[in-house]
Amino acid sequence: MPILYATNMSLGVALLNNLVAIASKALKNFDIEIVEMHHRNKRDAPSGTALTLAQSVAKARDLNLDNVRISGREGNIGARTRDEISVMSLRGGDIVGKHTVGFYNDGEFIELNHTATSRDTFASGAIRAGEWLHNQANGLYDIKDCLEI
Repeated sequence: MPILYATNMSLGVALLNNLVAIASKALKNFDIEIVEMHHRNKRDAPSGTALTLAQSVAKARDLNLDNVRISGREGNIGARTRDEISVMSLRGGDIVGKHTVGFYNDGEFIELNHTATSRDTFASGAIRAGEWLHNQANGLYDIKDCLEI
C-alpha cells in the first residue's frame, strides 16, 4: 500500500524544508541556527519539525547531523565551530508552532520562517496528502512527493 511519512503535515513547512536545503548549499560559509517555539504543554524538544529542518541543512552540506548538532549553550564554551548546526527550543503560552532557520554571516543574515497559527493547518495538509496518496502506487512517500517539490 502507499504510505506517506512526514514529521509535519503543513504544506508551508514542506516548502521551508526545501528552501533551507537550497540556502544551505548556496550559503556554505554562513552559520546556521534553528529556533523552534511551541506552546507550554509540548513535551518533546526539539520538535520533530526542527530536527527535520536540521537534517535538511546537514544533508545539503554533506554533514552528519549527529556530529554537528548542538541543542544548548551555557558558560564559557568558546567560539562557534564552523559546521555547527544549532537547534534551540522555546516553550510558552499557546504558540501552535514557529520555526526559524537563520543563516548568519559577517555583515548580513537571512532568516526563513514558518508560523502555524492554527492546528487546522496540519489537518488541511493531511487531507491534501491523503487525497494525493490515494492515487499512488505502493511505496513510501514523503510530503515533498505530495507537493511535487
